[in-house]
Amino acid sequence: MKYYYDLHLHSCLSPCGDMDMTPNNLVNMAKLLGLDVIALTDHNTSLNCEAAMKVGEAVGILVIPGMELTTAEDIHAVCLFPTLEKALAFSEYVDNNRIKIKNKTQIYGRQVIMNEDDEEVGEIEHLLLPASFITITEAYEKAKEFGGICYPAHIDRDSLSILSVLGEIDPACGFKTAELADLSKLDTLKEQHPILSDLHIVNCSDAHYLENMREAQNTLELPALTREAVLAALDS
Repeated sequence: MKYYYDLHLHSCLSPCGDMDMTPNNLVNMAKLLGLDVIALTDHNTSLNCEAAMKVGEAVGILVIPGMELTTAEDIHAVCLFPTLEKALAFSEYVDNNRIKIKNKTQIYGRQVIMNEDDEEVGEIEHLLLPASFITITEAYEKAKEFGGICYPAHIDRDSLSILSVLGEIDPACGFKTAELADLSKLDTLKEQHPILSDLHIVNCSDAHYLENMREAQNTLELPALTREAVLAALDS
């Protein structure tokens, strides 16, 4: 069966995420847009995933806990996990293995942790944007150690993407999937980078604002709508 997805969304915990991107707002907007499954992928943390997952359970949206990891090379990679516990364990690992710079809220905005009622329960002091110490060649295997999957984000963008930084996707990285921001670029990119013909391709919004979230348009073929089925489809 086909299910509509958006596997790259940010909440108000991301420093560049709008404060309107609360767990309730983003999950309910996904419902209004006709999505079946979403992933919350804040920068270098998974600490708002619990709230979003609880809202998802209440309104009938499957929420996958995840993260947009910034690798040591300043490459963005999406990491997804089958359970909250695994996501939070990976989140703690990344927090202990990243550059720590105090956040300047007047520049980057606040980094707010919320509960399922959109009540503030915490705030991350150190800026979440700087790189971790995890390299792009380590990212896939490191996510797998925590029970998850990992793949390069928005590879067609001119910055913070594996192609803009390295110029190619090394098969040694182990990726089974790649994300594009603009699907119209896929054919050209396949000609330039033949490895893409062997990867699953996903197209996601990377929304930091409610108005950037997209109406349902992309689907995954799944035997059942579960987190395990989504990860298996992207990692086969």
